[in-house]
Amino acid sequence: MKNSYDLVVIGGGPGGYEAAIRAAQLGFSTACIEKRIHKGEPALGGTCLNVGCIPSKALLDSSHRYEATRHELAEHGITTGDVAIDVAKMLERKDSIVKGLTAGVAGLLKGNGVDWLQGVGTLLDGKSAEKQVKFTAHDGTETTITAKYVILAAGSVPIEIPVAKTDGEFIVDSTGALEFSEAPKRLGVIGAGVIGLELGSVWRRLGSEVVVYEAMPEFLAVADKDIAKEAGKLLKKQGLDIRVDTKVTGAEVVGSEVVVTTDVKGETKTETFDKLIVCVGRRAYSEGLLADGCGIELTERGLVAVDDQCKTNLDGVYAIGDLVRGPMLAHKAMEEGMMAVERIHGEKAQVNYDTIISVIYTHPEIAWVGLTEEQARARGHEVKTGSFNLSANGRALAQGEGVGVIKVVADAKTDRLLGLHMVGVGAGDIVHQGMIALEFVSSVEDLQLMTFAHPTVSEAVHEAALSADGRAIHAIQRKKR
Repeated sequence: MKNSYDLVVIGGGPGGYEAAIRAAQLGFSTACIEKRIHKGEPALGGTCLNVGCIPSKALLDSSHRYEATRHELAEHGITTGDVAIDVAKMLERKDSIVKGLTAGVAGLLKGNGVDWLQGVGTLLDGKSAEKQVKFTAHDGTETTITAKYVILAAGSVPIEIPVAKTDGEFIVDSTGALEFSEAPKRLGVIGAGVIGLELGSVWRRLGSEVVVYEAMPEFLAVADKDIAKEAGKLLKKQGLDIRVDTKVTGAEVVGSEVVVTTDVKGETKTETFDKLIVCVGRRAYSEGLLADGCGIELTERGLVAVDDQCKTNLDGVYAIGDLVRGPMLAHKAMEEGMMAVERIHGEKAQVNYDTIISVIYTHPEIAWVGLTEEQARARGHEVKTGSFNLSANGRALAQGEGVGVIKVVADAKTDRLLGLHMVGVGAGDIVHQGMIALEFVSSVEDLQLMTFAHPTVSEAVHEAALSADGRAIHAIQRKKR
């Protein structure tokens, strides 16, 4: 560790470590401060690698394989004996994947010449030309470091709610839900957002009876209404009991159970669970990050105020990821981190916030990019849409995945593509076609004129684009051209 750097990044999550690596590539002397201790060891990668994106996907994959083995192999002519789950082995696999990836990030920092400082970083003074950062090591040792530039990338933590305080055993947050030693017989989930649906799906597949409470009157209000409706239907068919317009007003541990009280349109109800997961969102983590008088301005919501280039109100100080406006997504943080560094270097990098993809990794996956039909109309567009059901897609049917729909949203006057939305097998990958099309300001006709390989699920994008003009081949439409 040195006492002075060109750039100090506070936070070693996806946005922070990518910013640090890019800075080193551009010739900056760089330090990355990260305080996380995961399972007894210092760890890079933030929430995403340690207790978020990666471990949840590992469990989603394991649980899907278990369910497929039990219920789907027979129709393929594959007979199995008794199928059992070993949750401990699943958790071991999850932890092994996490450990490998976080070790890989540490290797990347070292290989690029970035100093990884294990402890807490606090911005003391961001107003001077030489910024001052206090580094507090895990043993309590404090050092003041100076830097020409600072990037704040401290991430976020789960929101806690007073009506359901977590105890780490019976009432847990999203982190605790990754560590159940066995599938609870009855599992309650507060919040039908991305995290709630994914974690609820994991344990439902492994045998839990799952009830998901959602305070909002609509399921997946952030998604296109048609996609949300189809997704809700499919998830309920799988066994997720999703209850919208239901507010949890209390949760109390009684013996070895959790008694949950809800308000359903003025009617009070109670229900008992073995475990309760609280996942109502996340908040920016700023504890210990900003010293009094450091000069950083915050928004009314407690986020760090930044412009479109992630600059704060102080020259040379940037903030990215979950600390700032916009969706709390790892890939957004990554791009913001690289943009900030390249801006510091004098380049004209810019994140296109209109093409940031959202994915929910249920099965089937739910994904979208760009404007929903409702958003497009609200912005004054004359809208046309096209959709195609995967029940008519040969590859999806061959995989036993013939459910879901793909929808395009476009401007009827200009033919410009405005959004691509879907629920179906591989949606999280297929949606990138929409992102690329939006980046290059493509029209629906552009998608119509492309030759998609057959048989692929991606062909459904082509059919949805054709459908927007009444030209879908594998669907009967009333309007024709």
